[in-house]
Amino acid sequence: MSKLFSPIKLRNTEVRNRLWIAPMCQYSCENRDGVPGDWHLVHYPAFSAGGAGLIIVEATAVSPEGRISPWDTGIWNDHQVQAWKRVTDLVHQRGAKIAVQLAHAGRKASTYREWSGHGSVKPEDGGWQSVSSNSEAFPGYDAPRELATNEIPDVIEAFVTAAKNSVAAGFDAVEIHAAHGYLLHQFLSPLTNQRSDEYGGSLENRARLLMEIVQGMRAAVGPELPIMVRFSATDYREGGWDKEQTAQVARWSHELGADFFDISSGGLITGVQIPVGPGYQVPLAEFVAEHNGSPVGAVGQITDAHQAEAILEAGQISVILIGRAALRDPHWPAAAAAALGENLDYLPNQYKRAWPSF
Repeated sequence: MSKLFSPIKLRNTEVRNRLWIAPMCQYSCENRDGVPGDWHLVHYPAFSAGGAGLIIVEATAVSPEGRISPWDTGIWNDHQVQAWKRVTDLVHQRGAKIAVQLAHAGRKASTYREWSGHGSVKPEDGGWQSVSSNSEAFPGYDAPRELATNEIPDVIEAFVTAAKNSVAAGFDAVEIHAAHGYLLHQFLSPLTNQRSDEYGGSLENRARLLMEIVQGMRAAVGPELPIMVRFSATDYREGGWDKEQTAQVARWSHELGADFFDISSGGLITGVQIPVGPGYQVPLAEFVAEHNGSPVGAVGQITDAHQAEAILEAGQISVILIGRAALRDPHWPAAAAAALGENLDYLPNQYKRAWPSF
């Protein structure tokens, strides 16, 4: 068996293979209430039928003001929980596992989705005041309000409550979104965190918000639910967040109950040179894996089955996450299995005639 299609276990949750679907925003809650609808009910189960091991659903807000856009999904109320339960049930019927990425957009909140406009959505149009580690605006967006120290426990509680709601919704794991310039990344990076309280300054202080979220989640959901964290391993600017800090905070997160680290990059600032190309983020993931005892996933322009297998065979990476390749073809995992000569007995019978090697 290829390593790509061998199972992997996180706590007591076994995932059927190591080819996972990365979280990708859909911006498709047309009622602007955070409730997933028909789009999500079709979109996510298709990946399960296509042979993926685990599907991480889009950045899902832990509070109304944590949404990237008014069209984002949420998981802060029972209506949203029940709607997500329909999605998770269908994914499970097709044999895959499903996780949710829990997120707060911070200063990148209250923005238009790509096809509806540009920049920040004004309050009179359904937007809201964003919050951040400081009051500096992300270029092109309205300035956020700096979170007061006494407001931070509410953010932590929102993440913890969202994790408990995720269990009720039938998710098999949760991923904390600490990447791509959203709120937790804003606290982690020295470029956007010059606070003078216990959440700013040293690496320990800048990581404190994430650590308290991990610790609170683990206490709330018990010992069985896998907790994952997505990091941007570099800001691509000297003096910013980097792979060494990522590896250290991953170690601290693991000590407090996190099980897996999903390594991406960038998103905090503009005007940087990102060396985009096939597998361009793999070295960052390998560095974090080398300096951390937990399994690590790689993502970013991994578009070929043999490329994915070679990354795993190198020995440091445990999981491959695919994004845009899966949008182009939700059955990409089945095609990858065929390319590697694997016989997946969990593909739907209705589709097996499409893959001659099976």
